[in-house]
Amino acid sequence: MASLRPPNVVYFHVDNLGYGELGCYGGGILRGAATPRIDSFATEGFRLTNYAPEAQCTPSRTALMTGRYAIRTGNHTVALAGTEAGIVAWERTLGDLFSEAGYATMCMGKWHIGDSDGRWPTDHGFDEWYGPPHSYDEAFWETDPWYDPERDPVSYMMEGRKGEKTRKADRLTWDLKRNVDVEYKRRAFAFMEAAARASRPFLLYFNHSLMHMPVVPRDEYRGRSGNGDWADSLMQLDGDFGDLLDKIDALGLRDDAIVVFAGDNGNEEMLLNRGTGGYFDGSYFTGREASLRTPCIVRWPGRIAVNRTSNEIVHITDWFTTLLNLAGIAAPGDREIDGKDQAPFLRGEQEHSNRDGFIFWNGERMYGVKWQNFKMVLVDQKYATDPALPLNSPHVINLIVDPKEREPFNPVYLHSWTMAHFGRLLRDFHDSVAREPLIPAGAALGHVPERAQAPPSLSDRLSPRQLDGDA
Repeated sequence: MASLRPPNVVYFHVDNLGYGELGCYGGGILRGAATPRIDSFATEGFRLTNYAPEAQCTPSRTALMTGRYAIRTGNHTVALAGTEAGIVAWERTLGDLFSEAGYATMCMGKWHIGDSDGRWPTDHGFDEWYGPPHSYDEAFWETDPWYDPERDPVSYMMEGRKGEKTRKADRLTWDLKRNVDVEYKRRAFAFMEAAARASRPFLLYFNHSLMHMPVVPRDEYRGRSGNGDWADSLMQLDGDFGDLLDKIDALGLRDDAIVVFAGDNGNEEMLLNRGTGGYFDGSYFTGREASLRTPCIVRWPGRIAVNRTSNEIVHITDWFTTLLNLAGIAAPGDREIDGKDQAPFLRGEQEHSNRDGFIFWNGERMYGVKWQNFKMVLVDQKYATDPALPLNSPHVINLIVDPKEREPFNPVYLHSWTMAHFGRLLRDFHDSVAREPLIPAGAALGHVPERAQAPPSLSDRLSPRQLDGDA
C-alpha cells in the first residue's frame, strides 16, 4: 500500500548528457561502456524519449527551478562571470516552495542561475549548497599556459547554509573537478540520513558534474572500460547514480521517493569531450533535436507507471508543476507559469502528455516551435560551432519521416496546415508576455515584473455603499 507521507524528491541532474549516451537510449556499449544501473532504473519507472530541455545550461536550470521559460526570467543564456546576472529575488523556485512546505532542502553541485548575494541557492529556499558558482569550464584555467592566477580571476567552489553568507571553499582545479562527485555524494548522503532520522521529507537537487567538460574519470574508474576517458566517465556516472539508489534503499525510502534522472541539455561538442545525440543530429546551443532532447526517467513505486516508454512531449518546465503537484504543494498563482502538470500522464491515467508543443530559443533569439512530431524552424544551426542562419521563411520538418532534419529546404510535403498549431503556441506566448513583461537580462535583484505588483483589493476598489450591496 502506498505511503500517505509526503514523498521525498531526488532530482539527479546530469550535465550535458547527449541523447545517445545511455544504453536504454541506444548508447551504452556503443559508446564504450554499459550503463546497467541506469538501464535497470528505466525498467522500474517511466522513460521519456521526447523530453525537452532548453539549449544551454543556465536556461535549462532556470526553467526547471521556476517552471518558466528562461526568456521570461532574463536567464536565457549563460552569463559572463563578473556581470550582474541570475534570477531576481521575486522568482519562486522549487527550493522556496518545498522549504515553505516543511521539507529539508539541499542543492548539491552546479547552480548556474545566479552568482551573488540574493541569487544563491540558499537565498532561494535551499538549506545547504556546495558547488561551483558558474560552470566546470573554469577547471581548464590552470592548464592554460597564458593563465596567471596572480593577475587573472581565480575560481572557487562555494558553500552556504540558509541564513548565512555564502563563502568560498576549495579552489576549482582540474583534479577537484575530476573527483568532485565523491564529495557531492558524501554531503548528499549525510543530508538524506539526517532527514530520515528526523522523519522529515526532503528535496535533494543533485547536480552531477558529468558529462560536462573536462570529461575525465576519477582514479577508481580510469581505464576500466578499455575505451578511453569518455567511456570510463560514462561508467562513473552510472556507478554514482547506482550508489544514490542504493542509499535510498538502505534508508528504507524506496517507496517514499520520487527519483528523477534527467539531462540538463544536449551533448557536448568540443573535441576530446564530444558527446553524441545518437539517433538525432546536432549538439547543445542549437535548435536541432540533439539539443532539444535528452534522457529523462522517473520512478516512484506504486505511483508512477512501471516500465513505460513514451514519445509524448514533456518540457523541462513541466517538472516544476508536476513535482509540486505530486508533493501536494500549490504552484504560485501570481505569475506566468509555463510548466504543465504531467502527473496524470506519468501515473498512466492518460495516454497523452498535457503538452503538445513548445517554443525554443538559443539565447534571446527564437529558433522555432515544436508541435507534436512537427517542427517549424526559424534559425538553422546544426552544431554549437556552426553559424546560426536565420531563414527567410519558416521551414516545417516532420520528425517522423526526417528525424535527422536533412531536408528542411526540399520537403516532400509542405505541411503548411501545421502553421495553425504553431501560430496558436506563439499567440499564447505573446498573450502571456502582454500580461507579464519579460524580465530583462541583467535585471537588478529587486526587479519585479509589472503584473506582479499586488492589485488593489476589492475593498480598495469599491465604495462602502457598493460593499453593502447598493448600486
